[in-house]
Amino acid sequence: MKTTALRRWTTTTAAVVATVALTVTAAAFGGSLAGRAGSGPRAGAQPAAAADAAGRGHEHWVDTWTSMPQLTEPGNMPPAPYTQDGAVFADTTLRQTVHVTLGGRSLRLHVSNAFGGAALPVTAVSVARPDGGRSGARAIVPGSARAVTFGGRPGVTVPVGAQMVADPLDFPVAAGETLTVTMYLATGQQSTAITSHPGSRTTSYMLRGDHLDDADLDGAAQVNHWYFLSAVEVQAPAADRATVVLGDSLADGRGSTDNGDDRWPDRLRARLAQHGDTAGTAVLNQAAGGNRVLNDGLGPNALSRLDRDVFAQPGVTSLIVSEGVNDLGTADATPAAQQAVTADLIDAYRQIVLRAHAQGLSVHGATLTPFGGSQYDDAAGLREASRQAVNAWIRTSGEFDAVLDFDRAARDPQAPRRLRPDLDVGDHLHFNPTGYQALADSVPLRLFGPGAR
Repeated sequence: MKTTALRRWTTTTAAVVATVALTVTAAAFGGSLAGRAGSGPRAGAQPAAAADAAGRGHEHWVDTWTSMPQLTEPGNMPPAPYTQDGAVFADTTLRQTVHVTLGGRSLRLHVSNAFGGAALPVTAVSVARPDGGRSGARAIVPGSARAVTFGGRPGVTVPVGAQMVADPLDFPVAAGETLTVTMYLATGQQSTAITSHPGSRTTSYMLRGDHLDDADLDGAAQVNHWYFLSAVEVQAPAADRATVVLGDSLADGRGSTDNGDDRWPDRLRARLAQHGDTAGTAVLNQAAGGNRVLNDGLGPNALSRLDRDVFAQPGVTSLIVSEGVNDLGTADATPAAQQAVTADLIDAYRQIVLRAHAQGLSVHGATLTPFGGSQYDDAAGLREASRQAVNAWIRTSGEFDAVLDFDRAARDPQAPRRLRPDLDVGDHLHFNPTGYQALADSVPLRLFGPGAR
């Protein structure tokens, strides 16, 4: 095997198998063999192991980074030759960076094949420190790469529609650090239906051949998408927790800086990190451009993805709902259509709150931001009337545990149907980095302390 990670795994396989066999044999006879004999090389190690296990009992797994899986559209597929007829990423090294929120002493990766048209065979995976600690870095710090395993093996085949969670890796991660994840796919995925997150705003690299632990992927092609990665967990103190952002392109960061990590969820996490009582809260961005609450579009509708993107994420104690603009904007600009979508959207919010409360989560609703002058605006102001009705319900119904008034933070005082000019990226719908900071600054931090559970 050429890959460094594979060679490291091969040299330890015999020891791992022997250990497993010893454990199984001991269990079959009612205890550890060393314990039954009262001697042996493992006998003296037992108290230390027990102490370590007790220490780990005060920790748990919490997601520190997530990416909403989507079916990759033709325009977001890897460039040639990495996309071929019926196959993607054959004999390819794929290097991606992720900016985590919480820190921990161990981590686990999630690899998703949620929308794959065939099984996803990943030959080997490594985690490393990116050059300069930067998101979107092509190179890694030499010698920092560590092999990731799945059930003790160097690779994994992810079935259609499934995800696989890697083995815990002792790789200390600091809060706010960026990690590099590199995959090698020897045969590639034998389908052009693949899983990705197009709106990564983060540069990824691909290069033919096995370059898993190469310090630099010189000559690699690059795209601003993530492929296959859906989450990173860390083993964190028991008090640490996470909040999920269920959102659309405004949370996904259209208009933010490529490789700048300045979407509003990123900026919210930066604020939380500055205070001791909220520093232990991860912010998990489960948003996608074009996403809707009621109907599929760019990604499954929000109601259908609650189980996967919110409830299945470890360590989550709260949910921020920041969607609905696309539902109003894609419904016909007629009185009947807008009345219907407004009523349906409010019912959907109720369902989200109901289901999240059943899981023990608190739910915070964000008001819908202005879109006057954008592609969603209509001359009769019907969609604006719907936005006002939805926002009035969010503010006054009492259904949400708290309200994040993004509308108030973003609207132009002189023209409340429009975004403040200094926050507008230019399309009158999305924000520039200053605008995303304004949204983050408007969120009450008290909602995310330990006492807010």
